[in-house]
Amino acid sequence: MRVAVLGGGRSSEHEVSLVSAATVAQGALDAGHEVLRVTLERDGTWWHDGDELVLRPGRGFLDADVVFPVLHGPFGEDGTVQGLLELLDVPYVGSGVMASAVCMDKVVFKDLMAQAGIPQVAYALVEKDRPRPSLEHLGYPQWVKPARLGSSVGIVRVEKPEEIDAALDEAFSHDDRVIVEANSSGLEIESSVLGDTHDARVSQPGEIVLLRDGWYDYEAKYTEGGMRLEFPARISPTAIARLREEAARAFSAAGCSGLARADFFVDGETVLLNELNTLPGQTPTSVYGVLWERSGLAYPDLVDELCKIAVARFERERALRH
Repeated sequence: MRVAVLGGGRSSEHEVSLVSAATVAQGALDAGHEVLRVTLERDGTWWHDGDELVLRPGRGFLDADVVFPVLHGPFGEDGTVQGLLELLDVPYVGSGVMASAVCMDKVVFKDLMAQAGIPQVAYALVEKDRPRPSLEHLGYPQWVKPARLGSSVGIVRVEKPEEIDAALDEAFSHDDRVIVEANSSGLEIESSVLGDTHDARVSQPGEIVLLRDGWYDYEAKYTEGGMRLEFPARISPTAIARLREEAARAFSAAGCSGLARADFFVDGETVLLNELNTLPGQTPTSVYGVLWERSGLAYPDLVDELCKIAVARFERERALRH
């Protein structure tokens, strides 16, 4: 297959995306595919082999058989690029427009998971220039996060009430919608999901172990020596089974496809879903591919399977009458 790999983008995660895209491109090459590297610049332009691309709806994309968007944050994993690829009429790896948008907005996602009966930490929505709801029921510490960013950008831990205003100001500098979450004392456990909406499988989970003071922030995620993945996770067999079941349920409830990383807090037998990331990082320190490799699926085979899932979904959806 001819695989077009998209990297870069307009978000603050541009550089991380380029590293992730290089990893995916190598995986596709190792799987025997032809790779077309495409860079999305910060100004929104798209480039391939030194030429700026002009996109034409309904005409496909660079004669590629499938597009693999390796983009993080706004304008990449929030449904916008997915909508553009739909208009180009080309298969693409990962979730569609709706599921991408839902999982990008932490509040909408948590509302949907609550409706599905999936256990989570308590949370509240705070909107800029709107009356602030009471947050005292969440206890302390609290976590203040922009609702629609990834990679822990703009997150502040609040230890006491007098710190909340500054934390909200920081979050509002990134997003008009902010989520405030209760703290969980559980271990941070992650698993990787692969497949289609109602036919997904879940890797064995791994445990995030921080190697420096603080929490699992941007630096810990993407800097060598920031974290260690403990595999298998140091949780009970009962908790592992429950976590894998909830990961598949969340993937299905959100309408995801292709891939997602499912993040949990686990305290004894209590398993709480934190989030689904529909385009998880693919850097050398990223968890998604490592978990599959340690679960027995080599990275080139993973990339190959993701491309095949995308093509199969495209063909199935194009057979529908609109």
